[in-house]
Amino acid sequence: MSAKAEHYDVIRKPIITEKTTMASENGAVVFEVAIDANKPQIKEAVEALFGVSVKAVNTTITKGKTKRFRGTLGRRKDVKKAYVTLAEGNTIDVTTGL
Repeated sequence: MSAKAEHYDVIRKPIITEKTTMASENGAVVFEVAIDANKPQIKEAVEALFGVSVKAVNTTITKGKTKRFRGTLGRRKDVKKAYVTLAEGNTIDVTTGL
């Protein structure tokens, strides 16, 4: 598959935290994705952009917190994360970015 512009709209950026580093030891990579992206779109985008075989995709939506800024109430955006499990023998080096 070749990478299309829509694939770059689906996958925003890799998420690198202590928890995602532990998940990568089990063959999973975590990405921030578009809030309206579904699992088949995420799978197609990862396979096209990185040239790997995807075994499973799990998603979570983290609701944005309400915060104060200079006395006024504001709200952070909702974030959707995709935990992409790769097939055996496939790896993605997310430290280099997209």
